[in-house]
Amino acid sequence: MPAIASEYLAIDRKKRARTPSLEVATRPVTERVCDFEDVAIPMTPEQAQMEAARCVHCPDPAPCVEACPAHNDIPSAMWLIEQGEFLEAAQLYRQTSSLPELCGRVCPQEQLCQGSCTHLKAFEAVLTGPLEVFVCDYERQTVGVDVVVGEPSGKKVAIVGAGPAGLACAEQLIQQGHSVTIFDAKPAPGGLLTYGIPNFKLPKQVVFWRWNDLERAGVEFVPETYIGKDKSIDDLMSDGYQGVFIGVGVGVDAPMEVPGEDLPGVMQATEFLIRCSLDDEQLLPEEMRGRPAVGEKVAVIGGGDTASDCLRSALRLGAKEVTCLYRRTEYEMPGGLHDRELAREEGAHYEFLTQPVQFIAGEDGRLAKIECLRMELGEPDKSGRRRPMPIEGTNYIVEADTAVLALGYWPDPIVGETTPELDTHKWGLIIADPDTGATSRPGVFAGGDGVTGPDLVVTAMVAGRKAATAIDEYLNGLN
Repeated sequence: MPAIASEYLAIDRKKRARTPSLEVATRPVTERVCDFEDVAIPMTPEQAQMEAARCVHCPDPAPCVEACPAHNDIPSAMWLIEQGEFLEAAQLYRQTSSLPELCGRVCPQEQLCQGSCTHLKAFEAVLTGPLEVFVCDYERQTVGVDVVVGEPSGKKVAIVGAGPAGLACAEQLIQQGHSVTIFDAKPAPGGLLTYGIPNFKLPKQVVFWRWNDLERAGVEFVPETYIGKDKSIDDLMSDGYQGVFIGVGVGVDAPMEVPGEDLPGVMQATEFLIRCSLDDEQLLPEEMRGRPAVGEKVAVIGGGDTASDCLRSALRLGAKEVTCLYRRTEYEMPGGLHDRELAREEGAHYEFLTQPVQFIAGEDGRLAKIECLRMELGEPDKSGRRRPMPIEGTNYIVEADTAVLALGYWPDPIVGETTPELDTHKWGLIIADPDTGATSRPGVFAGGDGVTGPDLVVTAMVAGRKAATAIDEYLNGLN
């Protein structure tokens, strides 16, 4: 057990609950905005024990467990960490999560486990995410991580999409002894984890560490293979795969549909983040190599986590003025508060109740200005958020060298269009059973954002695990 003052551990639990949180430690702003490296400072063993000891171990069902989509046994993990049993805590997380070292970094804990902590009534919540990261990193650094491989079943499964859902599905299936091959349109595995989340938030080495675990276990990866164009689902079945899991996510940027959207200097968030996320050009699609030149003034349009990622990336690219334009108030923003706080610390500004209505070119034909309109909130729409309504006559100009559209994502309909008897809806989302991932096509399962629409990494991971259980049962029922 790592050394820690025994008198601290002996303090009455109620008094320990009143101990101030360590808070999430980050590198100084002046340092971190100069690079794309991880902003978080890892906990020490002593800090981890002290923070975990703040947990009061609520009676079942603990609110944090209920709020976690993976239903991680967080109170038991906190107890193990408090005792210095870091390896046991990591193994406990891996019982319910296929990607704990990733989810601990990118989950919006303030909206999930941490946000449900009973400490919030009087004190700061326990730092559940950083503690999950700490024990999983500790495990990897001390004993390594291995995926247990089951006795070979002779069955083959093709996974379409190497993002969170696909990786989780593969991890579960390989443990059941099935042969697993993942197909992805990109050069490297990881999907959103590799190509959508910036390195300062999720270091790519963490993604590749987890991928290497799966590769050592026997999972194969076929890159730059666009299912629906290069191969079809029927082709995969003809190739001898008895089951298919579709975890393609939603990778089509939602358009804004205003004049000037096609001007040079107006970028979609996907391309912008892909070009910012990786230094190794061999891992980038050829048409997206090289970091974008953004000029001095950047406007990011949207209010989700993608918008925060774009704001912070633009600052690291050297922009002097970076502004988020959002048509509602901050209260309605879907993105995580912690990411917005970091963006503000780093120099980003926010303009709320603002709707761009036109992109205007300068003399060189590139974006120079954005015409905006002030908004006010009306009655709630179908999402439950108050509907933004334009205020006539309030047009004004925002100067910008670059605009990044982070408006959300649509599904790519090509898999549905090229797969007979596969039912889809809402512009191409695949219809699948939420508990099993089963689709209308026998032997074909689906999960993640390609089924639900844009959601969290953890919910996609859980969907992949659920589908793997159903796929295993399906394969076992085949002759």
